[in-house]
Amino acid sequence: PYYVDLNQDLYLQASLHSSDSNLVVFVDTCVASPDPNDFRTLTYELIRSGCIKDPTYSSYYSPYSSVARFAFNAFSFVNRYPSVYLQCELVVCRNHDYNSRCYQGCVSKFKRNAGS
Repeated sequence: PYYVDLNQDLYLQASLHSSDSNLVVFVDTCVASPDPNDFRTLTYELIRSGCIKDPTYSSYYSPYSSVARFAFNAFSFVNRYPSVYLQCELVVCRNHDYNSRCYQGCVSKFKRNAGS
């Protein structure tokens, strides 16, 4: 466990360990929950489909494409629950493949009407 106080900044780093240096890592979604087995019922979204949902979320420069760095501020869950769990989804793409998910950024998903 990592212990934090309310309004403390948390800095995270995700690293891809691969012999292929032509890969890039993209943080697609990060969701917090007080229940490590349920990331759907009571959650707090930091980033979803590349779209920042929490105003304190920031991504940071990394000199390596295989490393994603980001931070956010500890939120009100910290005062209400003894533990908060973070689940993140990352995407791995070929470097400079501008048609890949890694280079699309924020993607809003809309449901279409099945009518005519």
